[in-house]
Amino acid sequence: MAKKKKFVKESNVTMTELVLPNDTNTLNNLMGGRLMHWMDVAAAIAAQKHSNRIVVTASVDNISFDKPLFLGNVVTLCAQVTRAFNSSMEVFIKVYAEDIPANKKETTHSAFFTFVAVDQSGRPIDVPEAVPETDLEKELYAGALRRRQLRLVLAKRMKPDDATELKSLFFIKD
Repeated sequence: MAKKKKFVKESNVTMTELVLPNDTNTLNNLMGGRLMHWMDVAAAIAAQKHSNRIVVTASVDNISFDKPLFLGNVVTLCAQVTRAFNSSMEVFIKVYAEDIPANKKETTHSAFFTFVAVDQSGRPIDVPEAVPETDLEKELYAGALRRRQLRLVLAKRMKPDDATELKSLFFIKD
């Protein structure tokens, strides 16, 4: 039986939050943990939409907090599956902050999350293949295998010599 396929766009999620006083630190900036929570929720919904399954967070790539989000900002999180493997899915998430009174909006954060689809007993279960259509979707899809191999090597779940896609970035074949 052929593996089911779904278009990447079918997993799109847009989530909006307002930075309230309870979300901030003593500088009136959004706490990093709150942002990571929002990112995890948006990314999990995208993974669920793609797999139609319960999903669990497997890993989160680097999130740098170089741009603060301020009290009163409207935060928009956009997530979508970039590629699916057997039971895992990579999800790209981009965060925008908007100061509505100042009419100012900017991209503040982005990251890749990995989720695993599981059955009711918590065992990994196969997910549909992700089919990219746009240039950006195709670019993210193409890089997903390298990012996956890097995650697995760093987690010591793959030997560096087996990371063929990563090696191709660093070594020239004769």
